[in-house]
Amino acid sequence: MQRYFVPPALMGQQSVMLEGDDARHAAAVMRSKPGDCFIACDGCGRDVLAKITSIDKETVKADIIETLSRRAEMAWKVTVAQSLPKGDKLETVIQKGAEAGAAAFRPFLSHRTVVQYDERKEAKRIDRWRKIAKEAAEQSHRSIIPSIEAVATWKAMLALFAEYELVLFCYEEEGRSGGGLKDILSGFKASLPDSAEPRILIVVGPEGGFTQQEADQAASSGAKLVGLGTRILRTETAALYALACLAYESGELGGI
Repeated sequence: MQRYFVPPALMGQQSVMLEGDDARHAAAVMRSKPGDCFIACDGCGRDVLAKITSIDKETVKADIIETLSRRAEMAWKVTVAQSLPKGDKLETVIQKGAEAGAAAFRPFLSHRTVVQYDERKEAKRIDRWRKIAKEAAEQSHRSIIPSIEAVATWKAMLALFAEYELVLFCYEEEGRSGGGLKDILSGFKASLPDSAEPRILIVVGPEGGFTQQEADQAASSGAKLVGLGTRILRTETAALYALACLAYESGELGGI
């Protein structure tokens, strides 16, 4: 069933409204009509089943017929910090990362970032990244839209490490030396109280990886340097690989 994220102001106790692109999507793409149902989410964890009462290309009005209780979010609140890669690779990371359960994305600049970042275009880029996150969250039946933060400097990123219970700094040299993710996650999980919802940061470098100096700075700022196996992963693969590992350790995959 089609799912839409709706601003809380448009979702009341008994009715909900779609406007703009969502209304046009419902009318022109889904060809919805009165009596059809959709799921509306306020982005804060409230999901409802709604039945359309009126529809045109600008506005869809619907009555709420049921509040849904399905949990679609990871217990661990995982943020992906991705050094800006070339081309549209960050869009792939955001789209697939949102599907995999990431709660937020923090792009940043590091020493080997190749992209010539233009701050004048930042607002437009962030709008596009947020649209991608929203569409991916709808497609994967998330209850929240992952947040997209402004592009940070490496110094600013280091300062953010203190906000998280665990910072995983993905560094290929650790993979070669046997410093893997499994032991770190097992120990971290064992230290958590029941029903904990820890904040975790995954830090991924650009195409050329991190420098030794950056790795040392990350470790000094509290990060755990981890390898993601013995193979070298592309930058757009690393975060998704780590997210899958975290989903498993958090119990997201049940008895698998």
